[in-house]
Amino acid sequence: MSSSKNGGAPKPASPYARFIPREELNSFAAWKPGALTGNEDAPQAPVQRAEPPAPPAPPKPSPEEELAAHVKAARTSGYQDGYRDGLVALDGFKQSYAAQITAQMGAIAESYNRQLDALQQDMARALAVSATHLARQIVRSELKQRPELVAAVAQEAVDTLLRSAQHITLRVHPDDHALVAQGAAEVIEARGGRVISDSEITRGGCVVESDIGVIDASVETRWRRAAASLGCDERWNGGPSADEDTAMDDERGTP
Repeated sequence: MSSSKNGGAPKPASPYARFIPREELNSFAAWKPGALTGNEDAPQAPVQRAEPPAPPAPPKPSPEEELAAHVKAARTSGYQDGYRDGLVALDGFKQSYAAQITAQMGAIAESYNRQLDALQQDMARALAVSATHLARQIVRSELKQRPELVAAVAQEAVDTLLRSAQHITLRVHPDDHALVAQGAAEVIEARGGRVISDSEITRGGCVVESDIGVIDASVETRWRRAAASLGCDERWNGGPSADEDTAMDDERGTP
C-alpha cells in the first residue's frame, strides 16, 4: 500500500550512471587496438591515406597564344634594354654637356680676365698720360715764374762730374746765362768751369761738358726720365718720342 501511495514502483537507475567499486571488479586489462582483430601482439600496419587526385594538366596554348606570348616577352625585353641603354646614353650626354659648359665658362672667364687686364692697362696708361700732361704744364709754369731754379740745376749737374774732370763748360740758354753765372758762381769757380750761352738749350736746363764726358741736364732729358718713371714716353714739346719718330719714318719709307 505504501508503494501505491508513493506513486508506484521506483525507476531503475541508468547503467551508465552507476559507479562500479573496485571490489566488484573481478578482473580487467588495458585495451589494445589489436584486441578487436584477435591478434593483440601483431604490429599494427600504418594507416594508408588516400592521396588527393592530381590536378588536371593545363590546356596547351594555341599557336596564336604562344606567338602573342613571345611577342609580349620580346617587347618587354626590348623596352627594358632600350630603357637601360637610354639611361646610359643620358648619363654620357650629361657628362659631355657638363664638360662642354665647363670648358666654355673657362674660356669666357679667361677672355674676361684678358679684357679686364687690357682695360686696366689702358686706364693706367691714360692716367699716366694725363698725369704727365698735368706735370708738364706745372713745370712750364714753374720755370716761367721761377727762372732762378736753373742755377740749382746747373750746380747739381756740375757736382755730378768726377773731381778729376777738367775743362768744364756749362751751356745754358742766353736768358739763363746771368742766373747761372750768379747762382752757381762758387761751384763753377771751384771747378774751374765757364758758362756759355747756347740758344739751342731750352730755358731751364743746361748741358755740362768736360774732358771725361757730358752731363745732359736739359729740360727735355730730365722730362723724359720723369715721364718714363710714370710709364709714358713723351717728349717735352708734347710730340712723340724719338723712337716713335723713327718708327713713323720707317713706315713712310723715309731713309
